Amino acid sequence: MRKAVILYSSGLDSTTCLAIAQDQGFTPYAISFDYGQRHRHELDLARANAKKLGAVEHLVVAFDLRQVGGSALTSEIEVPKEGVGHDIPVTYVPARNTIFLSFALGWAEVLGAYDIFIGVNALDYSGYPDCRPEYIDAYQRMANLATKAGVEGTGQFTIHTPLINLTKAEIIKQGTALGVDYSQTHSCYDPTPEGLSCGVCDSCRLRLKGFSEAGLNDPLRYV
Repeated sequence: MRKAVILYSSGLDSTTCLAIAQDQGFTPYAISFDYGQRHRHELDLARANAKKLGAVEHLVVAFDLRQVGGSALTSEIEVPKEGVGHDIPVTYVPARNTIFLSFALGWAEVLGAYDIFIGVNALDYSGYPDCRPEYIDAYQRMANLATKAGVEGTGQFTIHTPLINLTKAEIIKQGTALGVDYSQTHSCYDPTPEGLSCGVCDSCRLRLKGFSEAGLNDPLRYV
């Protein structure tokens, strides 16, 4: 079984992505990030569940994007609750996926793993530029130019995006078929201190829309 590094946040998409990697025969190594995000509940769930979900190791990388700011997830900017719009929202975190993938790439090279899974989606999503196929293609090319393994030819890195062209409903159906317990996931950008989802931020709206279109009930508790 080949090793794969899975970007895992405990969110609906990343948890489904981990299950897909296992189903495809990969041995998963989960990586999560404590980057100063205001919604800490996701990190608590990630720490509690990564190995239960089959990760051989779970690495939590800590750094503080609050020093950069510029996002409702890393500063005091209010999380929007009026619904998904057409512009890039203030919940976009500048360069986040580039930073996440770079940590994942470094760990993958050390592990001798040439496969990285990330649960980005370009259909039912908030319009983030670092979730698009052209971004992933560019990052994969860079990864193979910027690493010892890539230059010496000992391995070629592949960035897997199994959810990128799926609707949220399709993601939920696929995850359900693979046995994903969505009660152990978290999506909300602005949960209560007890971890209850707000139900009206972009992420909650997309999640609820996905469950509705899949004909399934969301097992999470909402405010």
